[in-house]
Amino acid sequence: MSDDDHLDLARQIAKSYRGKGAPGFPSGPGPKKRTRPVRPARGKNEDPSTIGDLLGEVVKNQGWTEKLDDQRIFTDWARILGAEVAQHAEIEGFEDAIVHVRASSTAWATQLKLLAPRIVAKLNDALGDGTVTRIEVRGPQAPSWKNGPRSIRGARGPRDTYG
Repeated sequence: MSDDDHLDLARQIAKSYRGKGAPGFPSGPGPKKRTRPVRPARGKNEDPSTIGDLLGEVVKNQGWTEKLDDQRIFTDWARILGAEVAQHAEIEGFEDAIVHVRASSTAWATQLKLLAPRIVAKLNDALGDGTVTRIEVRGPQAPSWKNGPRSIRGARGPRDTYG
């Protein structure tokens, strides 16, 4: 076979793969057409939703909205009262519409007791009317004399040493 014969044979094979069907060679399947699968149209309920929307539905269905609204007092405390007051007043608890606050010093405890009606009004404006009825302010916690290097078991603390 000569080079021309080999070249003609290659051309015939190429034509057969293109679907032209050269003499002596079966015609190939031809070029493949790509078809996309037909998808049914989505209904309005099947549209994608954000995670926030889904969590909102779960919260509503479980009946957690009131509890989460009550917990906003902890997260929004500094924003509602201001950074300076929030720095010296820490929320210890919130139940039965009473906020339990621990002050950083006795002076701040006195100030917070005097400002309590204003603080209650601010909290109710931000969180909803009637959310907070009262603020119970406690001063700083005194150090414990029960533990330490000079403590005695069964003793009453420093009172025993003063006279």
